[in-house]
Amino acid sequence: MSKRDYYETLGIAKGANADEIKKAYRRKAKELHPDRNADNPASEGLFKEANEAYEVLKNNDKKAAYDRYGHAAFEGGGGKPGGQGDFSSAFSDVFDDLFGGMGGRGGSGGGRQRATRGSDLRYNMSVTLEESFSGLHKTISVPTAVSCTTCEGSGAAAGSQPATCGTCAGMGKVRAQQGFFTVERACPTCSGAGQVIKNPCSSCRGAGRVEKDRALSVNIPPGVETGTRIRLSGEGEAGSRGGPQGDLYIFIEVDDHTIFEREGTNLFCNIPVSMTSAAMGGDIEVPNIDGGRSRVKIPAGSQSGRQMRLRSKGMPAVRGGALGDMFIELQVETPVNLTSRQKELLDEFEELSTNNSPESQGFFNKVKGFWDGVKGRD
Repeated sequence: MSKRDYYETLGIAKGANADEIKKAYRRKAKELHPDRNADNPASEGLFKEANEAYEVLKNNDKKAAYDRYGHAAFEGGGGKPGGQGDFSSAFSDVFDDLFGGMGGRGGSGGGRQRATRGSDLRYNMSVTLEESFSGLHKTISVPTAVSCTTCEGSGAAAGSQPATCGTCAGMGKVRAQQGFFTVERACPTCSGAGQVIKNPCSSCRGAGRVEKDRALSVNIPPGVETGTRIRLSGEGEAGSRGGPQGDLYIFIEVDDHTIFEREGTNLFCNIPVSMTSAAMGGDIEVPNIDGGRSRVKIPAGSQSGRQMRLRSKGMPAVRGGALGDMFIELQVETPVNLTSRQKELLDEFEELSTNNSPESQGFFNKVKGFWDGVKGRD
């Protein structure tokens, strides 16, 4: 029985390009796979036929020979397609495409050391509100893995080199045929490194890295807030087998302050004032976050909770720009531990008071009206 035309087998025209050939094969592979056609004994033969066609047409040289001579180009066995080895090659090629390109086949990477990037590190730093306002320059100690200076990160003792892993031939991955699928996993001998160290370095025991506390100079810009993240590129953990270092991320936490509360670039401060100062008015001095003072005029008759705004007395923004504002809130303080004379003066003041407490008078007028209304319903 003569073989079907390979283009006909895949359901494509003779002039199809490489992308069209691959797409057609993927469709056929899904359609004819024996696992999806358990009730059709002929599917396995059709599936192998599609693989044989793809094995030829995906290769430019084989495709050119087939286009010119047809099946006769492969008669005699030398370049004949088909067989289990060819099927594995064809299907694994599309398997890589379908499942993310597992890699590790052939190429120029064979026998080379598998260098991997080091892990990123996190460092939590606490700063005061004053330090957040002005910024600071600080030296920190970070425990991390650094490249071994004895073996220069190779993991091998002096005078020796890592050897190519014999199990995976330096690829770091091995493949196993399971039915119609090719499964790829990390090499069990070298754990995916591609190389084995027969004579490990005495300092790092073959790891290529050693644990060490490292002093770093860090510049914290003005205006940082809790949650601010600062990235120091290349200051993280050393890579394995001479790979690049990871990054260091510094997470800032600003301590609570005894006087100020912060919201973004604005500051809030509660200022106690005496009853007489609130009633008669006057000047007070309030602290600033930079250590200075601001003189504020308290209007006569000020009540507790009154807010006053001091422009540009707040915090700076991290990326520059104008300063925020500071809001002070007055807290009128009721005197305690009165002397007999003070009590007499307050009694006298109370007797002389007529319209000095408008809010109290207004409130109790409303209460009187409420009570009168209740009595009227009774």
